[in-house]
Amino acid sequence: MFSYRHAFHAGNHADVLKHTVLIAVLRHLTQKDAPMAVFDTHAGAGLYRLDGDYAKTSGEAGQGFMRLANPDAGATATAPTKANKAPDPAPAELAPVLQDYLDLVRGFNAKGSLKIYPGSPFIIQQLLRERDKLKLFELHPTDAKTLSANVAQLEAGRQVAVLREDGFEALKKFLPPPQRRALVLCDPSYEMKMDYQRVSATMADALARFATGTYAVWYPIIPRPEAHDLPRKLKTLANKAGKPWLNAALTVKSSKILTSTTGEETRPGLPASGMFVINPPHTLKAALQAALPQLVALLGQDRHAQFAMESGG
Repeated sequence: MFSYRHAFHAGNHADVLKHTVLIAVLRHLTQKDAPMAVFDTHAGAGLYRLDGDYAKTSGEAGQGFMRLANPDAGATATAPTKANKAPDPAPAELAPVLQDYLDLVRGFNAKGSLKIYPGSPFIIQQLLRERDKLKLFELHPTDAKTLSANVAQLEAGRQVAVLREDGFEALKKFLPPPQRRALVLCDPSYEMKMDYQRVSATMADALARFATGTYAVWYPIIPRPEAHDLPRKLKTLANKAGKPWLNAALTVKSSKILTSTTGEETRPGLPASGMFVINPPHTLKAALQAALPQLVALLGQDRHAQFAMESGG
C-alpha cells in the first residue's frame, strides 16, 4: 500500500499536464473575492529534489518539466499529432498557461537553478489568498512527515492543514465547506486497482454533497480496463448531475514496443495521462486548446504522441 513514492516521478509529463490544469483552474477561481476551500486528497511530500536520488533514478523530469524549461537542451520535438502528419516544430513562444506554469515552478528555485519541483500542495498554496483554506491529506508515513515539515516552513498558520488520513474518506466530512466554494484535486497513485473505483465513488459522493464544487481528477492512461473506464464513469457522473465537464489527455509515447525476439511488448513507463474536471472554469478549454499541441511538440517521445480534449454539459 505504501510502496508508491512520487519523488521518483516528480516533474514528469503527467505532472506537467496536471499542474498546468491546476494552475489554470486556480487562477480563475481566485479572481472572485469570496473565500474558498481547496482539498488535495493525495498530497505527497509537497516538495521534491530534482537532483535527488529518487528523481535521478527515474530521469522522468528530464522528459517532462525540463523539456519545457530547456527546450533546446534535450531532444527536439518530432512527434506528430496524427499519423502521416509532418512533425510540429517546438513553439517559439509558450501558450500563456504553460508560461504561467513554468514561471511558477521556476519561482521555487534560485535564479539559474532548477533543483526543486513543487508538488500540488505548494503550487496551490502559492496561488491562494489569505482568506482561503487548504487541507492536505496524505497516508504514507514518510511522505506525511516530510509534507508536515515542508508546510511548516511556509509559516502559513491555520491556512494550511496537513492531515494523515485517507483522502477518499476524509473528504466527506468537509463537504460542503463553510465557504460554499471549493476545489478538490484527486490524484491517487492508482497502484492498487481499487483506486479507480474509489475515485469514481468519491466523486459521486462529493457531487451529492456539494454539487457546485470544482473537481479535478488526474488519471493514468495505461493498458488496463479500469484506467479506460474511469473517464467514462466520470463523464456519466457529471452528465447525470447536469454539470459541465472537460477531459484533457496527453500521450507522449506508445504503450507498446516491437522487439525482434518476442514481438510486441508493453513499453516501460507511463505513456499517457489525463485530467478530468467537473464544473471547470469557462476559460479552461481555450487555455488548453493553445497549450496541448505545444505539449505534444515539446514532450512527445515518438510518432504516437498526441492530445485529446472533449467537453460537455
